[in-house]
Amino acid sequence: MYGLIGKMKCTPGQQDYLISILLEGVSGMPGCLSYVVAKDPTDADAIWITEAWTSQQAHKDSLSLPSVQAAIAKARPIIAGFGERFETQPVGGHGLVAAGGVANGIANGIANGIS
Repeated sequence: MYGLIGKMKCTPGQQDYLISILLEGVSGMPGCLSYVVAKDPTDADAIWITEAWTSQQAHKDSLSLPSVQAAIAKARPIIAGFGERFETQPVGGHGLVAAGGVANGIANGIANGIS
């Protein structure tokens, strides 16, 4: 498995809107096992995205899907920057769905498109 954990900063006051964009298309992403967006409790303009994929290639492939590309375009104007980013190797756990489950790599597509 392949995992990503990353922090994203939005323009002031846009946290909820950014979250809504990232959560719009969270189903039907081939190879995505988990996609969680969380508010940063210490920063009103930051979110954390935690992803688990069947492989790094599955994540990379997701970035070319039309729904992901549309979300990247929609979110780009309110992205202020990126914080920490960690690649992981998930091994299992409560809530980690089987292959073919729901989630997406929109956040990382945005990161890859902007950085």
